[in-house]
Amino acid sequence: MEKRLRKYLTNGNFGTVVPKVSKTMSLIRGKKNRTTELKLRMLLTSKGIKGWKLHAIELEGNPDFYFEKKKLAIFVDGCFWHGCPRCGHIPKTRSAFWKAKISRNRKRDRECVRILKELGIKSIRIWEHELRNQKDRKKVISKIIQ
Repeated sequence: MEKRLRKYLTNGNFGTVVPKVSKTMSLIRGKKNRTTELKLRMLLTSKGIKGWKLHAIELEGNPDFYFEKKKLAIFVDGCFWHGCPRCGHIPKTRSAFWKAKISRNRKRDRECVRILKELGIKSIRIWEHELRNQKDRKKVISKIIQ
């Protein structure tokens, strides 16, 4: 990933990050977005919505939920990692790195939606904050049902 990010950074480097630390950080992998994903999973189940599959690895972007019969892919995006316009932010520490990282995530998301659309699969992206309160969860369910 470092190579792809370098083109977005000033002078192509990460500044004060020691190469050993950078290497260590690049090896750390997330454990999915468990809490937000679980909220949507519980919401779908409570509303009796069936026919979905978790983590369709055969599809571009590995959607969090995939309704094969309806050809619908649902992605639950973390507000920080995907640059939510409402509550996402760029940290003050190493801001060039984070700006490039989040920008690259957003670009990858757009490309993924484009590829799925070409395959005839509709994509819905749900922000993490949309699962926090009852009013927003109702909007999410109606978006999925439509």
